[in-house]
Amino acid sequence: MIGGAGEPSAGWFEGREHFLPVRVYYEDTDFTGVVYHANYVRYFERGRSDFLRLAGVGHADLLDREDPAAFVVTRLVIDFRRPGRIDDALLVRTTYDVFKGARLEVSQSLLRGDQLLATADVHAACIHLDGRPRRPPAVLGEKLGRFLLA
Repeated sequence: MIGGAGEPSAGWFEGREHFLPVRVYYEDTDFTGVVYHANYVRYFERGRSDFLRLAGVGHADLLDREDPAAFVVTRLVIDFRRPGRIDDALLVRTTYDVFKGARLEVSQSLLRGDQLLATADVHAACIHLDGRPRRPPAVLGEKLGRFLLA
């Protein structure tokens, strides 16, 4: 049951941007209470995944198709600005910008209140399950079309 009691939130949309609140837990930090750098990648991945889920195309949906599809990250550039800390309430902001051929380009930011902690530029490719690039299923274009840059 989507959105039922006990279901985690997939965030929300404002215009073409997706917002996903995340909390920094002890397991996310190093011994100083600062978010370990690799966990920013996790937060950004959650933002991209929940964007798709809320737009109507989850990863499980893509795998369950007669012609299954998946994504691989082909480029990830993160600029770290400020550290996240244990117990922080953060907000992952995600926009899917370009959808061309097998390629998706995504822009993301991570904030604590008004403070920018990190940004990410992500390129992903749609693939067959054997790893070969493929055009994404038409349903993906239909669901993402309204969110992309003109």
